[in-house]
Amino acid sequence: MAGAIWPEALNSFFKVIQGWLIAKTSWIYVLAVGTILFISLYLMVSRLGDIKLGPDHSEPDYGNLSWFAMLFSAGMGIGLLFFGVAEPVMHFSSPPVGDPSTIESAREAMKITFFHWGLHAWAVYAILAVTLSYFCYRKNLPLLPRSAFYPLIGDKVFGKTGDLIDTFAVIGTMFGVATSLGFGVSQVNAGIHYLFGVPQSATVQVILIAIITGFATISVVLGLDGGIKKLSNINVFLAVVLMIAVLLLGSTVDLLQAYVQNTGAYLSDIIYKTFNLYAYDKKESWIGGWTLLYWGWWISWSPFVGMFIARISKGRTIREFMVGVLFVPTGFTFLWMTIFGNSALTLALKKNAVELVSTVNSNVPVALFKFFEYFPFSAALSMVGLLLVITFFISSSDSGSLVIDTLTSGGKQEPPVWQRIFWAVFEGVVASILLLAGGLEALQTMTIISAFPMIFMILIGAYALLKSLRADHQLLNSVKNHTTSIQYTQANTTWKQRLDSLVSHPERKEINNFLSEVVTPGLIELKDEMIKKGLEVDIVEKEDTSTSLVLKNEGVEDFKYQVQLRHFEVPDYAPEDNKNYFRAEVFLRTGGQEYDVFGYTKEQIVADAVTQYEKHFHFLHMSNSEFLKKI
Repeated sequence: MAGAIWPEALNSFFKVIQGWLIAKTSWIYVLAVGTILFISLYLMVSRLGDIKLGPDHSEPDYGNLSWFAMLFSAGMGIGLLFFGVAEPVMHFSSPPVGDPSTIESAREAMKITFFHWGLHAWAVYAILAVTLSYFCYRKNLPLLPRSAFYPLIGDKVFGKTGDLIDTFAVIGTMFGVATSLGFGVSQVNAGIHYLFGVPQSATVQVILIAIITGFATISVVLGLDGGIKKLSNINVFLAVVLMIAVLLLGSTVDLLQAYVQNTGAYLSDIIYKTFNLYAYDKKESWIGGWTLLYWGWWISWSPFVGMFIARISKGRTIREFMVGVLFVPTGFTFLWMTIFGNSALTLALKKNAVELVSTVNSNVPVALFKFFEYFPFSAALSMVGLLLVITFFISSSDSGSLVIDTLTSGGKQEPPVWQRIFWAVFEGVVASILLLAGGLEALQTMTIISAFPMIFMILIGAYALLKSLRADHQLLNSVKNHTTSIQYTQANTTWKQRLDSLVSHPERKEINNFLSEVVTPGLIELKDEMIKKGLEVDIVEKEDTSTSLVLKNEGVEDFKYQVQLRHFEVPDYAPEDNKNYFRAEVFLRTGGQEYDVFGYTKEQIVADAVTQYEKHFHFLHMSNSEFLKKI
């Protein structure tokens, strides 16, 4: 509202705030992002990476291709098109150190570009995404930023403290998405100006935001599978087509060589660049306009991208998740930046493309379309580029709207349609007001400001995640490795009976009878005995599906022993006529244990439950011992 009434005053205020943040807090941003990267890599290579984002038996909801497409479209999209040509050329013509427009400045330009678009960006997304995924799918908490704080503040996350945490996430998401929409609409405006002569102005850009927000609203109403997934697949297809076209029409071998060399140079300098603040040769304006802006952008986007990635990542191990989120999109981004950035630098160095360099330095949104002039089929390339900007624009808006819907509806994964429409439209309104108030500079300033509180939220959430993962890993070890003193009851069964149990494939009626006549009576008998010992125990039955014994512990993990019926198809090698059969599998609080107890006697069921409880009790003992050692 203030931006619409007093745009000039708000723009001046933005400049003051940005100057203070750059001068006083840049070291916090740099140190925080470096720490987040190291935590992400630790999770990937450590034993904690074996833990699943969900119950132990869960499987991914989406195939790898669709998964990569959705997280890439949400995480980078518009930025690659806006900066793919522009950023390398800008560093080339105005480097932070050294002489401009030289081979050395070209080499350094690509190293800086890789640094800004590399592992650091995806680590910020990954650490928040893995935290939310873990606490939602593994601990059955809402898919909200507040859930990351549960190990530290307990049930307070469901009160005003949790509301405050989610509010910061909504603000960060709103301004992060608005920044991308600002970049996107300026480039759409530039593309239609270049192709069709439509003027470049704030008024046109606001109209474009309204039109494209309308398409984004339709997409978000269709939902994750109906709209966002399909649009993300289209985005990646168009991006690959455009990238391959530039690769084949340009110096193909030189670009592939540059890709390998750029990647190696990035890896060799990653530690130095991570913590370089130009403390001995002050470059505050450069840091504020580049590195600090990017770190603020990634951090402010992290609730949006993190929640979106979490939403689509159930069932993957933490290691699989980290490899996928960190390295696959980064590798694609590096290839994109090399093909577009090195092609532009080659034109500037060898063909003296003065006009391209001048356009980049004076009108960044036009840079991509000016770049295409130096290639055959430039009009076709520009049309594909414009279409890709629009589809990335829509996917950023609809993904952001879906996340804000989830945040403001208490974690519901299918918020009301009217609410989806409201937030999709409101994002467009915020982007329009900030463009009118101060253009891209205002958007950049709000991005950095909104990121500041998110830094501390992400770091605290990462600490809570590590604390919970260590306890979870200890529980898994206790369940798998502890040698129990109570072994399974030995039943008087012949080898023929054992063989019959192995090769039989029970049908639904047979397995239901086993559940009602053996499992349930056995667990009820165990419950009664546990209650006599002063334990708080319940039996939970789901008709014809499962029976659970739940033992509630004060202040520590509850214990659950559940026998659940699962349906399978009879394998081809089995000598059975029927096509389907059922198993009675054991589930604990961490998920399915993948062993079948059909054929056990009541005494064996009870003994198995006691064995699993003893393993859980061993975990509680070890956890308490570790705690006492620390204090």
